[in-house]
Amino acid sequence: MSHSTTNTSDVLALDSLLGSEELELREKVRDFTDQRIRPNIARWYEDAVFPRELPAELGELGVLGMHLEGYGCPGRTAVEYGVAAMELEAGDSGIRTFVSVQGSLAMTAIHKWGSEEQKERWLPRMAAGELIGCFALTEPTAGSDPSSMASFARRDGTGDDAGWVLNGSKRWIGMASIADVMVVWANTDDGIRASWFRPAPRESP
Repeated sequence: MSHSTTNTSDVLALDSLLGSEELELREKVRDFTDQRIRPNIARWYEDAVFPRELPAELGELGVLGMHLEGYGCPGRTAVEYGVAAMELEAGDSGIRTFVSVQGSLAMTAIHKWGSEEQKERWLPRMAAGELIGCFALTEPTAGSDPSSMASFARRDGTGDDAGWVLNGSKRWIGMASIADVMVVWANTDDGIRASWFRPAPRESP
């Protein structure tokens, strides 16, 4: 009678598809997950806390905005990002979600559409885990459909120093309660959907 020799730690047979740098990164993130996340996640869950020291540790690990180039970001490949996310997900989905919201949503929006000043101001510190970002798209009546957004931002003043006045409601925004930087999506007078970046006061609800 034959017995299966399937490697239960690699049921998708991904190892053979990964290069040496990708495997090295995977082991690094796996070790972090085993040592830092798995032993503590049940307690964090029961206490309903997000450990504020963890973002800096994830920044040191190099997984925040890891697919972005410049501004203190690691500039890793999409495959490396996927491998890191898979290992974090194996430890806890919430921690992996934090990494994804920070890097793929908040940081990517600033990296792609932010001014040079905004990129220099926020991205290095977000990559280091010193600042936490959130991505405010979802609304009570529109869900996550940008074409149905009711939030509206209008210019207040003229010239380069003009600010914005934002009106609207956002709901179910992950990390909003602990964010230092918010990326808020809204309509404008030009009829386009705009990204609007601002520091988020900690005392805001």
